[in-house]
Amino acid sequence: MLATFSNTVFYTVLQLVLAVLFPAFAVAFGDQQPLGVDHTATQKRVTWDEHSLFIDGKRLFIFSGEVHPWRNPVQSLHLDVLQKLKSAGFNAVSIYFHWGVVEYERGVFRWNEIFDLQPFLDAAKEAGLYVIARPGPYVNAETTGGGFPGWGTRVEGLWRKSNRNYTEAYKPFVREFGALIAKNEITRGGPIILVQVENEYSGFGDGIEDFQYEWQLLQDFKEAGITVPTVCDDAWLGGHFQFVDIYGWNSYPLGFDCSHPEIWHSAPPDYFYNLYNSRIRKHGPKSILELQAGGFDGWGGAGYDACGKLIGPEFERVFYKGMYGSAVKIMNLYMAFGGTNWGQLAEPGVYTSYDYGSIIREDRRLRDKYYELKLQTQFLAVSPAYLTSTPWQLTESKQIEILKGTRNIVLTVLEDTLDLHTKFYIVRHKYFTKFDSINYRIELQTSIGSITVPKADHLLELQARDSNILLVDYLAGKTHIIYSTAELYTWKEIDGINYIILYGDPNEKHEAAFKISGLKDFSSLNTDEEVEWTYQIDDAVLTINFSILEDGDSQSIKFGNTVLLIFCREVASKTWILDTEPPAIVKGGYLIRSASIEGSNLHLKGDLTQATRLHILAAKSVKQVTFNGKSVDTQPATDGWLYVMYTPELPDIELPELLKLNWKRADSLPEISEGYDDSKWVTASNTYTPNREKPAVKEVLYASDYGFHSGNILWRGHFTASGGEDEFWAVVQGGQAFGYSIWDNGVYVGSWEGDVTTGRHRCNFKLPKPWKDGEEHIITVLQDHMGLEENWTAATEHFKAPRGIFDYGFKGAKPKLVDWKLTGNLGGEKYLDVERGPLNEGGLYAERQGWHLPDFDDSEWEAGSPLDGVKKPGVAFYRATFDLDVPLGLDYPMAIEYSNSTGSYYRSQIYVNGYQFGKYVNSIGPQKSFFIPQGILNYNGKNTLAISLWAMQNEGAHLKSLDLRILGKVEGGVGHVKNSPAPAWSKRKNAY
Repeated sequence: MLATFSNTVFYTVLQLVLAVLFPAFAVAFGDQQPLGVDHTATQKRVTWDEHSLFIDGKRLFIFSGEVHPWRNPVQSLHLDVLQKLKSAGFNAVSIYFHWGVVEYERGVFRWNEIFDLQPFLDAAKEAGLYVIARPGPYVNAETTGGGFPGWGTRVEGLWRKSNRNYTEAYKPFVREFGALIAKNEITRGGPIILVQVENEYSGFGDGIEDFQYEWQLLQDFKEAGITVPTVCDDAWLGGHFQFVDIYGWNSYPLGFDCSHPEIWHSAPPDYFYNLYNSRIRKHGPKSILELQAGGFDGWGGAGYDACGKLIGPEFERVFYKGMYGSAVKIMNLYMAFGGTNWGQLAEPGVYTSYDYGSIIREDRRLRDKYYELKLQTQFLAVSPAYLTSTPWQLTESKQIEILKGTRNIVLTVLEDTLDLHTKFYIVRHKYFTKFDSINYRIELQTSIGSITVPKADHLLELQARDSNILLVDYLAGKTHIIYSTAELYTWKEIDGINYIILYGDPNEKHEAAFKISGLKDFSSLNTDEEVEWTYQIDDAVLTINFSILEDGDSQSIKFGNTVLLIFCREVASKTWILDTEPPAIVKGGYLIRSASIEGSNLHLKGDLTQATRLHILAAKSVKQVTFNGKSVDTQPATDGWLYVMYTPELPDIELPELLKLNWKRADSLPEISEGYDDSKWVTASNTYTPNREKPAVKEVLYASDYGFHSGNILWRGHFTASGGEDEFWAVVQGGQAFGYSIWDNGVYVGSWEGDVTTGRHRCNFKLPKPWKDGEEHIITVLQDHMGLEENWTAATEHFKAPRGIFDYGFKGAKPKLVDWKLTGNLGGEKYLDVERGPLNEGGLYAERQGWHLPDFDDSEWEAGSPLDGVKKPGVAFYRATFDLDVPLGLDYPMAIEYSNSTGSYYRSQIYVNGYQFGKYVNSIGPQKSFFIPQGILNYNGKNTLAISLWAMQNEGAHLKSLDLRILGKVEGGVGHVKNSPAPAWSKRKNAY
């Protein structure tokens, strides 16, 4: 006891001393006092309590979707994506920043047109979305280095820690990016309402959370001018980084194996609420800063359609509603739109596409899950009682009692402690290995007593892999819903009539009860002959039993000033709620972006993919509808609805047959030829590296140590033979799925074609013939660089994992080394193509010369197609041009597609108007279709297409096919798209 008492006193005193000397430690030891700047003293626009965020004094559920501006290099397309998020019911967008592409050369910040974040922020404001800014400095994001700059690999010491070398490296970034955030805060008229500092600061290589680093980084951002609340994104509910104002965490319950999308390895956790309260010191609005909305796919993976199926509509219904059951009030879905790892943005674990299986595809088309999600966002938008609700503490036996003995359903109940004591009964399947529906009754605690529903003879039905939200004592405008077993989509008041939309799956039977004060008007508005509902009135309670129609038709039931609209799920999900004054409802259509009312005209803007009948519920004053500026025939339907029939014009356009283009060909590997001059290459003369992973030879052959961080890297080792050398072996590192080829004095030695797991490879290669004493030999190594590793675990140097030659040697004899030379992209960190950015080019001869750029004069090249290919190992480069003419007002996303070919190994890259938009590895895959956005593709003029072909076997290689294909046709779309900067070729100074 004495020892225990002494230890307690000692640690108590120690805590007090540390808290005085270092404020950071006050938090580490659980000090409950507010930390840092008192935000209410500097701004009052964004505040919070334990329930929710307030914007200008109004409670708001923050429903956000993740988008990475730098994965879309066409600024004109941001608004399209953001308007689609707004139409899906999101009110915010979350964005990672990317330090590495803006400060590629240390101390030089280049906000060129492509990477300038201001246009994106302006577009978010125009679309009506708030912004959660997540600048890092580390972001992960499956991008090269996790967002860290390549030069960081030469900064000695641990990163994501209070290592002075690291903190001095990030401070200029924080000042630069912090100033951008500050001027775009809501307090200055911008859209930014929250700022996340660091990212997933949750795992630590040394096992220690660095509180001093957290504190200092937070203060650095505040000194840069940030005043809105700060948040964190803990990788799990671990209680890390609680210096911020609002604690947040993330959840990826199904992981990232998209190869078996029908299998769910996890069920929604039902303990988040209690776990949060037990672990998190600063109780604020419960915040999920990353909730799974798809999955990244790796080399050799299943493809992103499989990820979209794994994290599909069923997942959204079950897992997202599980989060609502934990009373989450800030929720960000990762990703809402993934984009493209163009220009070698990827880390080694992923390929060119970053589609992510998101609700919005990489090509900006909508997946089915987009529409399911809209059902939830619109419900939350009209349910303020949810914002102040907390879960009941239900034991399993109590759940079974409420569910009348049913053991295969999990129940969560949230109750709003204000006003009506609105309750949300959330039910879901307990087991997801079973695909049967479950029938049940449930006891609801209502304002008129305990009621077991349904009171009718039928049972409720919970479909397989589904979750439903049953309402109790819910105010839909002036209508008091005592309970409803059908789910609520939305409610709106139009011309004094309160329209309530309930929905379910076809053939389901439901029951709803309403508080009434006499019925002056009670009528079915259903035009069908068969009545699918019955009712009874008892003690000022109207109870309605109804079936969801199988054919997708809807029913309308009117009582008093309320009209109950009963839709099936499919119809409800394609119904658009328009924020006009008064509001309007549009049933049908691929996408309704926005609407406005001027006098008797309702102006709709949207996208259609086929002839569509739109049913419109608007104010009685509306007599005429326009669609995308065109007047359309507007006819009255029943009960105040209007309908219009609109047939989009989706003309065929002439696409070039890529096989038949006038292809030109040139060799892109002169480096192996006799007499090639590498005097302008960098000499790899370093014998010391700051990298913890020291090479096995005295020469440092790490590309990043010499300023080359992406794309193909070439090494040339100059040797004088001792005589008898007959094998060369090497250990080469390039990251997962990399490959390399080797030549001896221009004679092919061999290749490693790569696989999905190997990032470091050792192989012995038989030399073409034994070397003779005194001979001069050059060993040329061409390797792929798949990006820098991420650095998810803090206090480590994973992102510094070398790219290059770790070790090498000879068998038979040991030659004298003269020197090693290397090259990557021309200029290295002082890259030449400022407009297209630092990662767009690698070290291929064609790239260094600018052959991929428009207007290069290839008239002296020989004719040759990539389908003819090459007959020996090496790299060939192909160029051709074609024209497009796509009328304005059409959105026709296009892709360049390869087809599988076997029998030879090769790697190929796609360049469109100078932009690298595809890396294809035929032996690994899975990606064969490479989306090229409008704005990179010139839809109204000339396009330059270039293809590199790296043959990795003796017989050479060729493409089996190459096609340009339209992925979908939409009228409406994005309007005018400004092409991204595509400077033409000019002779490059000091090119080699």
